[in-house]
Amino acid sequence: MDLKDFAGMVAERFNIHNINPLAAHFSSTEPDYIEEFRKSVGKAGSHMVDLGLGGRSFYHPDAAKRREAIDYGKKWIDIAVLVGSPSVRQHVNGAPGVKPDVALTAETLGEMAAYGAKKNIAVILENDDPVGEDPFFLVAVIEKAGNPYLRALPDFANSMAPDGDAERNYKGVEEMFRHAFNMCHVKQGWEDRQGKVHAVDLARLFAIARNAGYRGYFSMEADTSGDPYANTQELAQATLKYLAS
Repeated sequence: MDLKDFAGMVAERFNIHNINPLAAHFSSTEPDYIEEFRKSVGKAGSHMVDLGLGGRSFYHPDAAKRREAIDYGKKWIDIAVLVGSPSVRQHVNGAPGVKPDVALTAETLGEMAAYGAKKNIAVILENDDPVGEDPFFLVAVIEKAGNPYLRALPDFANSMAPDGDAERNYKGVEEMFRHAFNMCHVKQGWEDRQGKVHAVDLARLFAIARNAGYRGYFSMEADTSGDPYANTQELAQATLKYLAS
């Protein structure tokens, strides 16, 4: 399926009129393709709520690598403007043999966020990788940068990695919600490399979001084994239930 068909499929199959695609899903970044995609979203009666970017190294000791990361982010901020996305989710890759550096990451991402501010596009960080995207590390980066356009994207289960520590995950998600902007990822658990799914308490996680005063989007992320369509529908139904409670 080409990305131009995605918004229509989501609207028809799930009756959901918001999408959160990834940069990797774009067949091209040429202006004609971007315009065709933008029109396809509008035709489906849908909207972009976030644009997920690939990973780059924002605390690499080589300044050229950090500059490459910033330039990559700026390119996609410009595309976010064209397709109507209010934010870009920027992944933070680690650097071989280098410990995560709060000050350097805040400086590098701060420059990207400053560019986003000029375009009215938020840069949001997801607790994904347990090293470069540890939730407590990301919160420290956000607080160090002190830019309202650098915010958090809490993921309900990613911080179960690497060992299935549920309490650490809940604490990390709670910290992330203190800095959340417009997006969070809903999932029922984290699947380890052996195929074991470590379930999370959805009721507790939605309560964390509610207690934080979160008013943004809940994005369905059905990334465990099984039928992705059925899993997405199940997540959507669970989300509606918890939001109504």
